[in-house]
Formats: sequence, C-alpha cells, structure tokens
Amino acid sequence: MSEKKCSHHKSKKKKIIRRCCAGLMIFLFLALLTILIVWAVLQPKKPRFILQDTTIFTFNVSAPNIFSTSIQATIYARNPNSNIGIYYDNMDIYATYHNQQITYYTQIPPVYQGHKDVNIWSPFVYGNNVPIAPYNGPGLSEDQQNGGVWLDFKVDGRVKWKVGTVITGHYNLHVTCSAYVPLGDRPGNGGIIVGNNAVKYQLSRSCDVSV
Repeated sequence: MSEKKCSHHKSKKKKIIRRCCAGLMIFLFLALLTILIVWAVLQPKKPRFILQDTTIFTFNVSAPNIFSTSIQATIYARNPNSNIGIYYDNMDIYATYHNQQITYYTQIPPVYQGHKDVNIWSPFVYGNNVPIAPYNGPGLSEDQQNGGVWLDFKVDGRVKWKVGTVITGHYNLHVTCSAYVPLGDRPGNGGIIVGNNAVKYQLSRSCDVSV
C-alpha cells in the first residue's frame, strides 16, 4: 500500500514540474513575442552620423614608413527614432588611409541618447611615429604637397536600444566618414585659422552607419 502511495506522489510531483515548465515556456514565448511585435511596430532606425569639420595640427611623414599626425574631428550623431533611445558604449575613433590605420584609437565617452536627441563629439585623433606601409608614405607626402588628403574616420563601438523600460543586448556599431581633408597653414576654401599652423575646415560629410 505504501509503495502505491509513494509512486502516486512521485507521479503527481512530475505532473506539477511539467506544468511549471510548460507555464514558464509559454510565459517566455509570450514575452519574446511581445518584444518582437513592439520592435516591428516601432521600426528602429540607425543613428545618423556626420563629419562636421576637421582641424589638422600635425601632418608629417618623417620616413617612408613613419607617420605622425594630430587631427581634431567633430562628429555629429543624431537619434532619428521617436520612441527608442540609444546607449553608446565602448566607442573608439581612428583614421585610416587607403584602408590602413594611421592613428591610435581615441575613446569616446559612453552616453545615452534620447529620442530625436543630438550629440556632438570633438575628439583628437593622433599618432606619433606610427609605422605605415612603405607604399603609403610617398602617397601621404604627395597628398600633403598637393594640399589635401582623402581620409576615412572610423568609429567602432557597441549600442543598446531602449524601448520604454526594456533595454536590448549589445549590437556592434561601425561608422565610416570619408572626406577630402585640406592641408596647409593658410586658410583656403572657407578654412578658419584656429592656432599656429592649424586651420579648421567645415566638411559636413555624411557617414556610412552599420549596426
């Protein structure tokens, strides 16, 4: 008799566990479905980035494969979403020339960007005696003599979306701002003198954004 009672209790316990697991699975499914529906209705848009201006303080090729530079770049970032906030984390900016990185990474402080909000960063992108490919040295020297250089300013980081009180996981953010940057210590084409041998140029170049 006791064995029957024991087996009955075990069977009843298994049924309760199965029901709890089924209830939990249904709850998780409904929660995920709700998030997906809200996400689809809101239709989140990628942030918009613009390279507003650059100021080159140093631009020097000291050897065929050694390069030093100091550039201040002003980056405009706008959240186009009306109901979604954006958290920016672990963001670094650097410059490349012909797909080769020619500066160190400069960190941009993490920030939360509300609905339709705008943030503007003006970090210094620099490198001292950075080794570069031997074929890029003559190219940089020639561009300097010609009065301008094509550079890519890149921002790599991670973003999280905030919908109401719900915050998503991290997504990788990649931004590329390509621009022809004038060189020289004398203003031309709308340049503004901002210091010794430094001229600021307004560029207003839209950037490619990938999330």
